Amino acid sequence: MDFMPKNLVIVESPAKAKTIEQFLGKDYVVKSSFGHIRDLPKKGLNIDVDNDFAPKYEISQDKKKVVSELKKIAQTSDDVILASDEDREGEAIAWHLTQALKLDPLKAKRIVFHEITKPAIEEAIKSPRTVDLHLVDAQQARRVLDRIVGYELSPLLWKKVRTGLSAGRVQSVAVRLIVEREREIRNFTPESSFKISADFMHGNDRIPATLEKTIASYEQTRQWLEKTASAEFVVSGISTKPSRRSPSAPFTTSTLQQEASRRLGFSVRQTMTIAQRLYEAGLITYMRTDSTLLSGLALNAIGSYIQSKFGANYHTQRQFKTKSQSAQEAHEAIRPTDVSQKSVNNGDIATQRLYELIWQRTVSSQMSDARISRSEIAITISNQTEKFIAKGEVLEFDGFMKVYGGAKEDVILPQLKNDDKLTLDNLNAREQFSRSPARYSEASLVRKLEELGIGRPSTYAPTISTIQTRGYVEKTDLEGKPRQIRVLVLRNNVLKDIEDEESTGNDRAKLIPTPIAEVTTDFLIKYFPSIVDYDFTAKAEEDFDAIALGKEPWNKMIAKFYKQFHPLIEKTNNVSRHEVSQARLVGKDPKNDQPIYARFGRYGPMLQRGETTEDSKPEFAPMPEGETIETVSLEQALVMFQLPRFVGKTSDGQEIIANIGRFGPYIKVGAKAISIKGYDPHSISEDEAIKLYEEKLKKDAEKNIKEFASGIKVLNGPYGPYITNGKKNARIAKDIDPASITEAQAKDLLDKAPDKKRRFRRKKSK
Repeated sequence: MDFMPKNLVIVESPAKAKTIEQFLGKDYVVKSSFGHIRDLPKKGLNIDVDNDFAPKYEISQDKKKVVSELKKIAQTSDDVILASDEDREGEAIAWHLTQALKLDPLKAKRIVFHEITKPAIEEAIKSPRTVDLHLVDAQQARRVLDRIVGYELSPLLWKKVRTGLSAGRVQSVAVRLIVEREREIRNFTPESSFKISADFMHGNDRIPATLEKTIASYEQTRQWLEKTASAEFVVSGISTKPSRRSPSAPFTTSTLQQEASRRLGFSVRQTMTIAQRLYEAGLITYMRTDSTLLSGLALNAIGSYIQSKFGANYHTQRQFKTKSQSAQEAHEAIRPTDVSQKSVNNGDIATQRLYELIWQRTVSSQMSDARISRSEIAITISNQTEKFIAKGEVLEFDGFMKVYGGAKEDVILPQLKNDDKLTLDNLNAREQFSRSPARYSEASLVRKLEELGIGRPSTYAPTISTIQTRGYVEKTDLEGKPRQIRVLVLRNNVLKDIEDEESTGNDRAKLIPTPIAEVTTDFLIKYFPSIVDYDFTAKAEEDFDAIALGKEPWNKMIAKFYKQFHPLIEKTNNVSRHEVSQARLVGKDPKNDQPIYARFGRYGPMLQRGETTEDSKPEFAPMPEGETIETVSLEQALVMFQLPRFVGKTSDGQEIIANIGRFGPYIKVGAKAISIKGYDPHSISEDEAIKLYEEKLKKDAEKNIKEFASGIKVLNGPYGPYITNGKKNARIAKDIDPASITEAQAKDLLDKAPDKKRRFRRKKSK
């Protein structure tokens, strides 16, 4: 019996391969490339600048076995079908596969699909195309541009700012946005005003209302209330207007990231990881897309579902206009592949919640508007020019809100007519403060990057992850600070002053720049303005789109950039590290007239007193907690130079010195350093220091169970008692009393214990 070679289908992930293999018959074998199989080597530039920026790709070491297996199967297959993802990166993976498997990209079969369902896969197999080399070029241009920026600029940051930093076309702009927002907040001065609300009575009906404007000062507010106490209040206008609320478009990548953050509290990376799993399981369409369009089949299926479940009056078919005009990207929004499947039972709770959110957004986008009746009553004040306004809102028809939520409790105003007189129950004037610009969350940063045209759906999650792992940004919960506010209450013609308190500055999961982010951003703005320029970064995305459309050769775009960029690298090599460190003269020490600087050092912001000369070196001190290079005052700096401070002596006469180190405040007795977290090194008393020292001695003594003349010790460790000779450790069985172990037993246990794993340190290049 003759053997019939199978058709080889290559996808990116094993999960996707497993799903697709279920839909294809025995004539197909589906294998995974496990993502990229070729890339630029990690070390070196690997771009031939003198030869049209030709990249030097190589098969990754961990992918050589994968490529070998794919080659073997390809040689015995009738057809090799490349089925990587449908975006530019997926197109590049398909092209790299043709190079690794020795296939002609102009002849190799390439299929794309928006969803992993049997009809979609079968339709794609029927109508393959070839690899789109324009899309490959667009992705190659992005890869080469980002490698040039990273390879040439990152080492410069290592020399001028701090080792381990990185720079990138998108990440550096993202950091700049966060730094500039933090400085706006830092420089913001809140202004207070008074918001006046009132409760009126009409018979037994209570009507809450708010004055149409705020009053600027406390004195004006008090005078206004005193005058208004004797006024009459009359209904002077009643209006009821119908209003509508329309559903939002189905999800794109960025709107999914934003809404999952807002409603579910997910990070951008978490959202994309879960969405990837849902896609590979065939439950949703492709999750990297900037399109809001839905296919005709999807529109019909969703419409039928809505009409059968909720009624025809709940259905309104819509096709939302896509903002992005980028070429040949994913052509459909993120949606469930089967609208009748409202939830998923497999997977964890987070997976179920994200799927339900996508389902709700998709279905609601094809539902009718919600109809709302908004009513408003104007109330005149006989001896004032301002008016009070009472507002009501009634949901007449929930429409899309039935699925997506958002409906508030009805606020129904009583039946009134013009010229009705109202009785004042109370007036309440509460001080309020203007708010500074909001810090970025992961979701709002994605929205801002999208508004500016910076990056693409596939870049947002890795960018936000990179700026955190590189130490530029910290995602932090900020505790609010108490703030006193003034309240004036008028009731029964008696005006009372009330002191109240509110918390200000509370923030959850916000992106806060570190000092290194501020130094790096200022350095890049000064010496590499184009790299962190918003317009330049957005223009690069437009250039990539032009390349994807075949309107511009990719290496021509790179050449234009390099011609401007590389001379800046050479020029900046001469900039001193001191200049980059942003030393700010805080003032002069009144005792010796030496200058005191706030500057950035090896471990972050610090203080420096004096200059480096032939005869002397400067002194250094840590930055006061909560202060920055820009905010620290001379008085605060002088206090920090009082450290190290002599606190007193121990009972056996050893000196106790208090100081602040890299890891916080501590006291030092001889060679022993003891953390004093929670104490101020400037004011810790001798008694407090002695107590902490003695507690440390007691803890250390309890750690030492036994010590032999040979140097072998029996110690108490965090995971129980153990034996050590300094080179090897040996566990002690639970049924053995560690205090009863003999030296011979200890040596025997050490001989049987495995050697410690060696830690290799990378040699510094000379």
